[in-house]
Amino acid sequence: MSEAATSTARAAGETVIVAKGLTRRFGAVTAVDHLDLRVQRAEVYGFLGPNGCGKSTTIRMLCGLLTASEGTVSVLGHALPAEAEAVKRRIGYMTQRFSLYEDLSVSENLQFLAAVHGIDGRAAKLRIDELFAQYHLGELRTQLAGTLSGGQRQRLALAAAVMHKPELLLLDEPTSAVDPQSRRDFWESLFKLADAGTTLLVSTHYMDEAERCHRLAILDRGRLVADGAPGELMARLPGMTLRVDSDNPQRLQLALARQPHVLGVAQIGASLRVLTDRKEDGVDWLRAALEKVGVEARVEPTQANLEDVFVAVTRGRSKD
Repeated sequence: MSEAATSTARAAGETVIVAKGLTRRFGAVTAVDHLDLRVQRAEVYGFLGPNGCGKSTTIRMLCGLLTASEGTVSVLGHALPAEAEAVKRRIGYMTQRFSLYEDLSVSENLQFLAAVHGIDGRAAKLRIDELFAQYHLGELRTQLAGTLSGGQRQRLALAAAVMHKPELLLLDEPTSAVDPQSRRDFWESLFKLADAGTTLLVSTHYMDEAERCHRLAILDRGRLVADGAPGELMARLPGMTLRVDSDNPQRLQLALARQPHVLGVAQIGASLRVLTDRKEDGVDWLRAALEKVGVEARVEPTQANLEDVFVAVTRGRSKD
């Protein structure tokens, strides 16, 4: 399916996941807190957030592996947990940790999974050969899974997750243990799946990966704090991003930290990237504020990015 066709499929509005008030508690700890979620067919939907924000718990509830403490969830038209078995036959799940058999070869792992999914005989051989070619595993077919590199394990895990051609693929931080090139190649594989009509929900804590998603949910301490296409989220940024240069960036950073309208400061090379809640007059305001404290600096606006959005939407909650 072409990119245009995929966009048309998403625009048609066929909803694959609907969650309303989804909540999961572990004793006194609320891991997921009244989450509302809608995911459309053939889109790559991202979960962005730090470790412990509820991404993995949410994915396990969407797979039917965990029961919600409160709220409702429907996946591929099936209500969970009542119809969990019907859902499991139509989805794929790639866990954060490598979960295949390390003492079996690449080929033996895929043969075993083909049998689990009821694919046998010639159909199994054709499907495994197809996966060997698609994920560049042919030369590794006799190698034990436990001896594979991080990128090779990742490709094998993805092949295993799509063995039965699932309609929905859920991936829990699948690139956390691989190098940048392997991450890039992996995401190209995900977009090929989406172009073919598969819906993907991917959790990540990498900003560059989140920016590649069609739509994105930002989670913080179990709550949904932002939802939309990355470009839309950046356009709705409640403030302005500034580049500030001076001869003494450390002194400048201390001065900025004391300013009431500064949401975040990060040093990028010799410059500082400053996020302020002053939407219209951010440049003039910051220049005047620095003059008052006797700090000389060059201030100019710069393009907002997804990290700025993340800082803006989580800043208040992180102080609780």
